[in-house]
Amino acid sequence: MTSPSDHQYTAFWRRALEAVPLLPPDPSEAWSFGATPDHANTLLALVLDGTKTGTASSGWDYETTGEPIPAAGEFSIIVDGAGLPRAVIETTDVRVVPFAEVDSAHAWAEGEGDRSLGAWRAIHERYWRSHAESPRGWAPYMPVICELFRLVYTEKPAQEKSAMP
Repeated sequence: MTSPSDHQYTAFWRRALEAVPLLPPDPSEAWSFGATPDHANTLLALVLDGTKTGTASSGWDYETTGEPIPAAGEFSIIVDGAGLPRAVIETTDVRVVPFAEVDSAHAWAEGEGDRSLGAWRAIHERYWRSHAESPRGWAPYMPVICELFRLVYTEKPAQEKSAMP
């Protein structure tokens, strides 16, 4: 997670406020999906094309880092793999369920793989075994924060804007 007080995030948020005046004065936070720059870019692309409208996080990771669990109505800046702000999302729903109880509707909302529950389970078990912030890693009973969101604002990176005719 990144502090949205950084100048680039502040400038991005001002542009978002101009486009979407009903946004709050400040975002909740700035963050990226995944654990690597490539993963962040791949998942961001799914958000930008409308495929990805949900995400899942380890409740154990939140316990380890001490970060607050997301809440419906919060707005976040989503950054790409280079840490550049690219989108604003609004969290619309948050549920905490055991890994084994995540449902197919949530798997579909995440937009990864073939969007099936089986693929979701395999992808996320592998992810938390490799990238968990908690030493507990992964377990079928681990708490999963299932978050749904909507895309509110996006802009192309500066290099893409300057290349446009």
